[in-house]
Order: sequence, then structure tokens, then C-alpha cells
Amino acid sequence: MSMKLRKFILSALLLVIGLILHYATPPILMGMKPDFLLAMMFIAIIIVDDYKTALVIGIASGLLTAATTTFPGGQVANIIDKLVTSHIIFLINGLLNRMNIRDNYKMIIISITGTLISGIVFLTSAMLIVGLPGSFGALVLTVVLPATVINTVAAFILYKAVSVGLKYSKFI
Repeated sequence: MSMKLRKFILSALLLVIGLILHYATPPILMGMKPDFLLAMMFIAIIIVDDYKTALVIGIASGLLTAATTTFPGGQVANIIDKLVTSHIIFLINGLLNRMNIRDNYKMIIISITGTLISGIVFLTSAMLIVGLPGSFGALVLTVVLPATVINTVAAFILYKAVSVGLKYSKFI
């Protein structure tokens, strides 16, 4: 099996695991829960480190979140958000690789910026397509910023777990 196919299969598995974790996790802070699918999307993009595959990961993540969203009319906004976010995260990952940023710091930087980008793109898209249930600024402050903190912690823990698993695996 080629390395590219292995990375593609690993990416699909990570996204499915992220989706299952997202469903199985109860809200932990003021009704919020980590977006494990988004975290796994970041991890998959870092591992794959291939532009075309990163965009496929973004499309797949968008379709999965669109199918499971509870935001009224948020399906299209989810697809737009994940596609834009995956593209930007791929570029940021490349920049951090060229700067020789250590993996732990890279994951933190990508989680923070990726979750902020994802939240802002989602809210902007939703605002233009279906409208928002509150003001844009209030939603950024009450939803996106707390989600960024929660998601960064969750993504870091998941990244460490996946890294350990891959270290002892012959899969990649």
C-alpha cells in the first residue's frame, strides 16, 4: 500500500473518530464541548502535509459537520468554514515547518488559529446565508473564544495520543 493511500486512510479514520467523540462527549463548560472533528481535521492536515489531501480533508469535515449541525441552516456555512479553514491551516502548517517549530507548539498554534478562523468564517457565512441568533461580536465572545480554549486543550491531548499511537505503529 502506498504511503499516500495510508495517509488518506489515516485521515479518514481520524475524522470518523473525531465525529464519534464529538457525539459522545457531553457539554463540559456552559453547555460547550470540544469540537473533536475540528481537532482531528487539524491533526490529519499536519500528518498528511499534502495540499490536495488537506482540501479533501476539509471537504469531508465540512460534509460531516453539515450533516450533524444543530445550527439552523448551518449546513452550507459548515462546508464553507471547513474548506477555508483547511486551506489556511495547511498554509500555516507549512510556514511553521519552515520555521522548525516543535510539534507541541505547532499543534497549539494551529489549534488556536484554526478554531478562531473556523468560528469566524462559520459565523460570517451563516450571517450572510441565514442570519445569526445574536450579534456577531457577542457570538465571537461567548462561543468562538471559549471554544478556542476548549478545543486547543482537546486538540493537544488528541495530538499527543495520535503521535504516540503512530510512533508504535507500522501504519505510517
